[in-house]
Amino acid sequence: MKRLAGLGGACVLLAMLAAPAAAQQADWRLPIETKTLDNGLTVVVSEDRSSPTVGVSVVYHVGMRLEPENRTGFAHLFEHLMFQGTPVAPKGTFDRVIQGGGGRLNGSTRPDYTNYIETAPVSALRPILWLEADRMKTLNFSAENLKNQQDVVKEEIRVNVQNQPYGLFFVFDINRLAFSKWANAHDGYGSFKDLEGATLADVEAFHRDYYGPNNAVIGIAGDISPDEAFAMVEEYFGDIPSRATPARPDVSEPLNTEGTREAQADALAQVPALAVGWKMPARGHADHAPMAVLSQLLAGGDASRLYQGLVKGREQLLNIDGGLGWPLGHAWDYDGPTLLTLFALYKPNVEPDAVLGAVNEEVARIVAEGVPAETLAAAKTKLLADYVNGLEPFISRADELAKAQLLWGDAETLNKVPEWVQAVTVADVQRVAKTYLIDANRTVIDRVPAALAPARGIAPPAAPAPAAAPAQD
Repeated sequence: MKRLAGLGGACVLLAMLAAPAAAQQADWRLPIETKTLDNGLTVVVSEDRSSPTVGVSVVYHVGMRLEPENRTGFAHLFEHLMFQGTPVAPKGTFDRVIQGGGGRLNGSTRPDYTNYIETAPVSALRPILWLEADRMKTLNFSAENLKNQQDVVKEEIRVNVQNQPYGLFFVFDINRLAFSKWANAHDGYGSFKDLEGATLADVEAFHRDYYGPNNAVIGIAGDISPDEAFAMVEEYFGDIPSRATPARPDVSEPLNTEGTREAQADALAQVPALAVGWKMPARGHADHAPMAVLSQLLAGGDASRLYQGLVKGREQLLNIDGGLGWPLGHAWDYDGPTLLTLFALYKPNVEPDAVLGAVNEEVARIVAEGVPAETLAAAKTKLLADYVNGLEPFISRADELAKAQLLWGDAETLNKVPEWVQAVTVADVQRVAKTYLIDANRTVIDRVPAALAPARGIAPPAAPAPAAAPAQD
């Protein structure tokens, strides 16, 4: 979604990024003010009077990584249930109130958080906060709602995985191979068995344990002062009692010491594909920002080393995509083990080992030769331009504020990222390439069309799942 809200501040930073290095040291900052209520709910506000609108994000510190074992897909299922109404605001109320006033809303589930976002005229802020507070208190826990949304999520799996070429193998299959702990390795989309096994008791317990105010952050960006926003949030959320939240398990993992590889057949694919993933440094590690820059250099669009080297130069690939934290997030919004993932379609007359060898050659060039200063500067500028563009819409800015506070413990992280990126040197990029992008830390999946499978010694694929009757969402 692309909106004009907040373009003033964004354009200032974009101009700075193209300016000489001395000018880039100017003090550009998003205005950020934070307050924590007595019940533990944290509120982050960024005032911007450039548009009479507002963005709101309520982010809960639970996602795929913390869903119950044997309940794969449960965090995503629960996100759907949050739109099924409450005893005082029945199903459909949320959509009618926000969309009827010209606003937009959405929600998503990621490994480390679940977020609920809205944007609307600033006059709608009170109704939005009332609705968000209402479903933080309780939901309409009914067998009908649960069954309905189980069917909806199962149909999403059919559409997006089972009946889709490549079927997100570059997300969940590669996690299964790359990570050792169940929290990091399991399929967050879910299995039908696990989804069908979810009970109303599971749903009520999940809401009780993870959807309390002390496990959430609210981000508000737009045409409102911090004091006004704090007062509104206090009015609607202040009387919601805090709730005990389960202790977060240790999900950390070391780098891999032995590469892993798997071959798969795909009944729907027309050309072969590769997914390659390397375990990354922990969030906030000294290597985090250098790895973000290296990711941009390698896979950040048509100017990247891998696109120019493998798509254009060697003509092995049809395309390439990927990045740090891709595709379920970005370089700055993870709170546990993550990957730098590449996903590429390659030509049927090319061997996968030739592609992997070419990737290694491009990495080895960076390790041995570094990159020209102008190339590094261009990569930083593109990385930060995309970063700032992502903060332009109020709905996105509110969301990034809330996520930074939740995951980093400090919304001011948004103002620090440009400094971290600008501080990355050629030596930093060489170091992280040499440390992380090695075969021993690499996971590879080769996914080939069914017609190529026998020649590659790969078992034939399962038949695509039949489509179900449309569920009523």
